[in-house]
Amino acid sequence: MPAAARVPRFVQLYRHDDQALKAELSQGLLAAHAALSPKFLYDALGSRLFDAITELREYYPTRTEAQIFQRHGADMAEVLGRGIPLVDLGAGNCAKAGRLFGVLQPRAYVAVDISVDFLQQSLQCLQREYPQMDMLGVGMDFSSRLALPPEAGSGPRTIFYPGSSIGNFTPQQAVPFLRQARAAAAGGHLLIGVDLVKSVELLAPAYDDALGVTAAFNLNLLNHVNTLLGSDFDVRDWQHVALFDDAQSRIEMHLQARRETAVVWPQGQRRFAAGERIHTENSYKYRTETFEALLHEAGFEHTTVWTDARRWFAVWAAH
Repeated sequence: MPAAARVPRFVQLYRHDDQALKAELSQGLLAAHAALSPKFLYDALGSRLFDAITELREYYPTRTEAQIFQRHGADMAEVLGRGIPLVDLGAGNCAKAGRLFGVLQPRAYVAVDISVDFLQQSLQCLQREYPQMDMLGVGMDFSSRLALPPEAGSGPRTIFYPGSSIGNFTPQQAVPFLRQARAAAAGGHLLIGVDLVKSVELLAPAYDDALGVTAAFNLNLLNHVNTLLGSDFDVRDWQHVALFDDAQSRIEMHLQARRETAVVWPQGQRRFAAGERIHTENSYKYRTETFEALLHEAGFEHTTVWTDARRWFAVWAAH
């Protein structure tokens, strides 16, 4: 008789601390140069919009990274080891990790994401494809601290952080995060995707597509803020702006006021001039030698890197 199919387990570490979130949002909106954390882009709708972005012709990172995994997956398995538990940071729809199951053959899968409802649906779908695999969903905001719960097990594991999400951190912020990832790997490896420096002609459309999906993704942040803060942003007063800062080697996403507008929330308000911006996300682009240096600064001693033929994107295994 075949073994009974497993069901995914869930651990909720992320709790909405209403007062802390409101204080963080209010502080960001009242700063001299208004800014909000990119984590607020990912409510349930935001997560689905980002999935749509990854399907766009202009958005090269997802398909280029997928090509690297497809071409070099067997080599990665030799470096990482087969049968090692796989911990997926920012798992979203779990698709990227799922495509690696065949080659890495993990004995367990831990999916970590701040958007818990979306994560539950995704993990339940994946469990049906792999009914015998031990799967755990962890609702956690790892952008501030990466510490896995006891339910994730012990021993060496592969920490999987694809999609160039490390680019949301400044290089100064990236090093402590990478140190935490090294600790979480518990003697295993970090497998991380990193977007590389390239021409602005390629970069700009990836963050400002012709269909306006990225614009909708960015603008939806205002709806999410309204829900969390009780503010009265009207998305019709704002437009999406993406630009490349060559000196910082990063794409910046902003929301720009179309006209003078006032935004009010309990215990706060701000008037924005026409053209004034709210900074919502950075996406740093690296040279291979620069990111290699960050890995070594974070304590990784052994690294292997794979790139696509055009060197648009890179995937590192670090130990």
